[in-house]
Amino acid sequence: MNHYDVVVIGGGWAGLSVSYALAQAKLRHVVYERGRIGETWRTQRWSSFHMNTPNVLTVLPGEIYEGNEPEGFMNCATFIKKLENYVECNGLPLVDQTNVEDVRPAEGKFAVQVASGAVLADALVIATGNLNVPLVPEMASKLPPAILQMHGVEYQRPELLPDGAVMVVGCGDTGGQIAEELMLAGRKVYLSTGRNGRVPRRYRGRDFFLWMSDSKLNQNPRPSGTAGRALVGRRRTITLQSLSANGVVLAGRVRDATETGTLHFDNTLSDSVAFADETSAGVKARIDAYIEREAIDALPAVPDPEETVVPNFPEPPITELDLISEGVGSVIWATGLTGNFDWL
Repeated sequence: MNHYDVVVIGGGWAGLSVSYALAQAKLRHVVYERGRIGETWRTQRWSSFHMNTPNVLTVLPGEIYEGNEPEGFMNCATFIKKLENYVECNGLPLVDQTNVEDVRPAEGKFAVQVASGAVLADALVIATGNLNVPLVPEMASKLPPAILQMHGVEYQRPELLPDGAVMVVGCGDTGGQIAEELMLAGRKVYLSTGRNGRVPRRYRGRDFFLWMSDSKLNQNPRPSGTAGRALVGRRRTITLQSLSANGVVLAGRVRDATETGTLHFDNTLSDSVAFADETSAGVKARIDAYIEREAIDALPAVPDPEETVVPNFPEPPITELDLISEGVGSVIWATGLTGNFDWL
């Protein structure tokens, strides 16, 4: 049985970063990846997906960004190629297409079972992530089969959806960006939002994530009390106000569904809008405080047009929607993910 100092499970951004550090420390290790390098980036992102972090921050250990678009955004294909090159350039011991089937204690060590047999490890690093198993609420099973349903990780592009309007449930970064793409493609879009925060794309002359990184705001990026991931736009700020002003029909959190194709919503849209506004104002205030504390020569704050646009929220608020009569042909559940550790 092969014996390693460390076995790393998962060959994505985290797993490869750990492998680099282990290699620098000259520890004998192996990285097992169930699919290809960066599998979830290949199979759980839509066609036009780009990273939320700017290029200058989309780096792995030992790297420094030297391109000419530090505040641009990589697409998935570019990021996957980056991971592949990282493995090759650093000679990382990655074994792909190898699923870890079982992990058990073995006299103070770990016995790691793969299809080809078991290996022994003094230490184990789990880098499979906890955001790769789609979460879909039980109510989805009530909707009639005439309505196509998919999770946000299954969505690819507008033209692959059936004709008709689209219902997007969930307004974190995935739901908001997909809703915007569908709207720009000319689809009628309904969007159900819960209590999501919001962050600006740029503030005081810089990308928001650069301020987060410099000021250490990224150590706690999710505001306290947020039910889901914060809404962030890829190229510009996305707000519930701007989506509604451009024709997206908004509703509060989905509460239930029926076999006849009706969705019921809580009357919480105004609360969700207020919470998103408060979150954005709060993080801006913390950035302002950081700029003042460090005496940084930053541009003055100016209103973001996506935040100041006059919204077009339904009045009265939507609490019930008959998907069939409204011509909704598909529902996209952008309702989060979890991890699968049954093998552990």
